[in-house]
Amino acid sequence: MTASISATIAERLLAWYDANARDLPWRLPPGEPLPDDPAWPYRVWLSEVMLQQTTVSAVKPYFEKFTQTWPDVEALAAASDDAVMAAWAGLGYYSRARNLVKCARAVAERGGFPSTEAELRALPGLGDYTAAAIAAIAFGRRAVVVDANVERVVARLFAIREPLPKARKAIRAAADRITPDARAGDFAQGLMDLGSHICTSKVPRCLLCPLSELCEGRRQGAPESLPVKPPKKQVPERSGTAFWITRSHGTEVWLVTRPGTGMLGGMRALPDDGWSARVDGSGKPPLAGAWRSVGAVRHGFTHASLTLQVLAMDTRDQPRGEGQWWPVAQIGEAGLATLFAKAAGLALAEA
Repeated sequence: MTASISATIAERLLAWYDANARDLPWRLPPGEPLPDDPAWPYRVWLSEVMLQQTTVSAVKPYFEKFTQTWPDVEALAAASDDAVMAAWAGLGYYSRARNLVKCARAVAERGGFPSTEAELRALPGLGDYTAAAIAAIAFGRRAVVVDANVERVVARLFAIREPLPKARKAIRAAADRITPDARAGDFAQGLMDLGSHICTSKVPRCLLCPLSELCEGRRQGAPESLPVKPPKKQVPERSGTAFWITRSHGTEVWLVTRPGTGMLGGMRALPDDGWSARVDGSGKPPLAGAWRSVGAVRHGFTHASLTLQVLAMDTRDQPRGEGQWWPVAQIGEAGLATLFAKAAGLALAEA
């Protein structure tokens, strides 16, 4: 592909983005100068971390809650781990929340966000994609930003048929060729929007695409077959048990905090029998007594699917291990991970 065609792609994509950009709370309008505000890179960083493996619609209320509670990186750095983990509850992939706090503290200590990809990559929890996105969108640097939507658009545009993940090197090189020096952030966001709404995974809307005349995948036919994905691996089925332990006639429930590393690390939860992505649960209940079954919940993780039995008991005894009694009427404020929020809902429905 010649330099002139690469320039044409950039021009057409930016013109389309100027007319069709999504209105999102973490974005500037297309072409608007970057604000001279230290909170701007914070908002870009926060949104990019939240958007990893998560939909825009799911992220919006979390982004608004976080920015109202912690309006800048210094405020987030000063927050307790428990407060951040509770605010993150339900957004999933909880290692992101743990890294969010670590990164905020590192940025606050150095006096602000760095502006280069290399410096950004050195921050906790920031990989190549996030560093490039922040450099381009927050600081106007030329950076090659490749997420799943961009990957799909570029693979089709250049008809890259090597299967993923090996194709990613060629996709990145192709994205580099078409990324302009000016407005690299708008260009990256334009490609993301194009992949989200036009160059969709199953039924691409080629007639509405500003790049259709230049798309080699469309010319060759069946652009929806690109990028070529490897067969999906079957995830293992796991099983476990969660324990709904109440006292004072069901007005308080025993909650624990999971270890800082591992699945759902650092989150408040119901006590359980030690299940993980690799091991079925087999541990003993934290109390001896007459347990009753209130049913089971299903939950899918990246590396496993889980069926979690929920056993309940009202007691006057103190469960083993560390934990706290939490008012059942305020269980929605406990910041339970989605899995345990499902289990709590089941227990409450059966109470």
